[in-house]
This record gives sequence, structure tokens and C-alpha cells, in this order.
Amino acid sequence: QVQLVETGGGLVQAGGSLRLSCLTSGRTFGPRAAGWFRQAPGKERAFVAAISWNDQNTYYADSVKGRFTISRDNAKNTVDLQMNSLKPEDTAVYYCAASQNYAPVGTQRQGYLYWGQGTQVTVAS
Repeated sequence: QVQLVETGGGLVQAGGSLRLSCLTSGRTFGPRAAGWFRQAPGKERAFVAAISWNDQNTYYADSVKGRFTISRDNAKNTVDLQMNSLKPEDTAVYYCAASQNYAPVGTQRQGYLYWGQGTQVTVAS
């Protein structure tokens, strides 16, 4: 079982930055694709960013391209999301997710097997 824990959420002013981290407990991240999703009040959980297990490929939602960067450190079992130029519409609970071993990186929720509990990000205008 892969257990994921997100840290780094909080309250920030528009234009500011936050860095979210996703850590594993129990098993390592291993050869799994990892992704970040977010869910705003009254909305469905939506794709934000993803990274392949070998760090070769990254994908971003159009709404965050150029502002967010996903990265991973397999030695430390972490996947980070650097968020810059934050906007009020980025306010949501952010979830980290991991796929099964060697699964291709994807943008759909169904492609991810393990999920964290989420961390709140609030961007004040």
C-alpha cells in the first residue's frame, strides 16, 4: 500500500507562491507516475499536473501552464508542485496521486490508484 501525504498548503495573496510536497510512507514512490489534482467547492476534482515515473515527461492543465512546475525526487520519495503567480481561482484542495507500477503518465483521475488526503490552498484577492 502506498500512502501519500501532502504538505505545504496555506493562505497566500494573489500573485504569491506556494510549494506543495507529496511524501510517501510505507512503500516508496517506485516506478509510478505521479500527479496533482485539485477540487474547488462545488466542482469536480480536476487535473493540474503530472510527471512520469522516470521524470521524462510532464503535463499541465492549460490553466496552470507557465505558472506551476511539477518535479520529483525518487531518492527522497517526494513529488513537489511549485505554484507561482497564484490567482484566486487556484483556490482548492490539492491532492497528490500515484499510479500503479509502470503505468503511463496521464491526466485522468482513473489512471491513478493512490491518493492523499489533500491540502487546502487559498488565494486571497
